[in-house]
Amino acid sequence: MTVGFCLSGPIKRSGSLRWGCPPPIAGALDSAGFPPLFELIDLPINPMPSGAVCSPVKTSDGITLRTARWPAARHPVRGTVVILQGRAEFIEKYFETIGDLTRRGFAVAAFDWRGQGDSDRLLKDRSKGHIDDFSHYLLDLDAVMKGVVLADCPPPYTILAHSTGGAIALLYAYRARTRIDRMVLSAPLLALAGRSTAWLGALTGFFCYLGMAEHYVPGGGATLVATTPFAGNLASSDPRRFARQGAVVDARPALGIGSPTIGWVHAATRAFRVFQSEDFAARLPIPVLIAMAGADRMVANRVIENFTIRLKMITSVRLPGSRHEILMERDIFREPFWAAFDAFCAHR
Repeated sequence: MTVGFCLSGPIKRSGSLRWGCPPPIAGALDSAGFPPLFELIDLPINPMPSGAVCSPVKTSDGITLRTARWPAARHPVRGTVVILQGRAEFIEKYFETIGDLTRRGFAVAAFDWRGQGDSDRLLKDRSKGHIDDFSHYLLDLDAVMKGVVLADCPPPYTILAHSTGGAIALLYAYRARTRIDRMVLSAPLLALAGRSTAWLGALTGFFCYLGMAEHYVPGGGATLVATTPFAGNLASSDPRRFARQGAVVDARPALGIGSPTIGWVHAATRAFRVFQSEDFAARLPIPVLIAMAGADRMVANRVIENFTIRLKMITSVRLPGSRHEILMERDIFREPFWAAFDAFCAHR
């Protein structure tokens, strides 16, 4: 996930939340003029784990999502991990992580959220990262759980979520308590670093009132997040892993998106207020492991720490020096993350 509030190969074939949302853009085309391909990009720099099954899933409100699933690479099978990506990400970015999980004996399910990757975009300008309300993402997760995970993947079910995906996982937790055994959250987006949620919510709410919800955030634009230069990036200190996402988007530019819209950020602030309510964390019905990136300059670690204090079924780990995208970081940061993951899953 790379929010950045700026006020910031060949194709391998295979507060409160509101409900209701606009329809997808009918017949939306990618940057080359073709419809989305519900396939996965397999590149030498980013090889696809074997056994993938890629397919579309339709949500209850008519959005088509790209999904993929993988079988476990060894027995006994330990269940299924459902990967919830961050903003501006896509399934291919998690190929290495998927391999890490299948070798541990997990099946894996992954998908692109509405508005990014090869799932339906919500605006005519495909480069804009937009959502009207985070509750719409819950419709995506519901559809994938029913159409892919519960239908075709072995239990028990674990959610592995990064950043924006972590925020969505927490919002989903109450309805998921009979489906999901545990959640692992990597640098969850509970607030933006260096930004007051109240101030940001009021400002973006005012712009939305003026009819600017679908405008880029001030200072933002159509430059694809995955193609930004390594120097000075806030996501990862690993140049090889950082380069992989750019290579995938170079091979298929339609997977990428640019900056978020004002409406997306305003929707995020409404979710932040839900997390900050007194009893939200205390009532979470699912065991949660939260991994914090010690050098994170995208999400607010202080807010995450305060959240974990209120969370009854919580395990937390802090990775000093890690930038925001822990799973795309150097091995010195990834290895302790996986050690915490293994211990958390072994005890439940």
